[in-house]
Amino acid sequence: MSYVFPPEAPVTLSVAGAADLFPVRRVYCVGRNYAAHAREMGFDPDREPPFFFCKPDNAVVPVGYGETLELEYPAETSNYHYEAELVAVIGKSGANIPLEQALDHVWGYAVGLDMTRRDLQMKMREMGRPWEIGKAFDRSAPIGPVHPASAVGHFEQGGIWLTVNDASKQKSDITHLIWSVAETVAYLSRFFRLEPGDVIFTGTPEGVGAVKKGDLIAVGVERLGELHVKIV
Repeated sequence: MSYVFPPEAPVTLSVAGAADLFPVRRVYCVGRNYAAHAREMGFDPDREPPFFFCKPDNAVVPVGYGETLELEYPAETSNYHYEAELVAVIGKSGANIPLEQALDHVWGYAVGLDMTRRDLQMKMREMGRPWEIGKAFDRSAPIGPVHPASAVGHFEQGGIWLTVNDASKQKSDITHLIWSVAETVAYLSRFFRLEPGDVIFTGTPEGVGAVKKGDLIAVGVERLGELHVKIV
């Protein structure tokens, strides 16, 4: 048996300090998981159950250490936004995972950017339609190297920041997540069986904003380093 056409190569992320690659299966994103960001988007930050949206695996763009990724300004938008995020990656399958076991399923962590065509997202939201056109487009999910949890520990706290052209735009701490990494994993596993290779963007703090061609973005999480992106 042969394929009608050659399949795409698997999407992979580098692993910090190793030659291994982490294969990406699914990409889940938590919406409005910092109270201050919920407020800036016009929502009440009361602790309601989390909600999720997805990006395709091939929206992921791996970014290596010391590399500046050139990211093309996407089509059909005039309001292209950055969102700095802590990314958790799954290394053990499970469904209906108890909260106290949730972190056993997290293999590691990385720095990520949830790039967003904000004007299209808002238009879809106002029309009551899905967000994919604003969130799930090509190359919308740059991610740095994955750090094993065995090396960096789990994240209940730690600084998260983003600058544009060296000007501070986002600066917060993982402690301000409305739903912790463990709570997010446990809740998500009620609706989807999580499998090794799944990637979870855990939410962005306040300070999201637009970028233009020529801008340089640096985004980092404590203990994970930074990734760098130039909009072209």
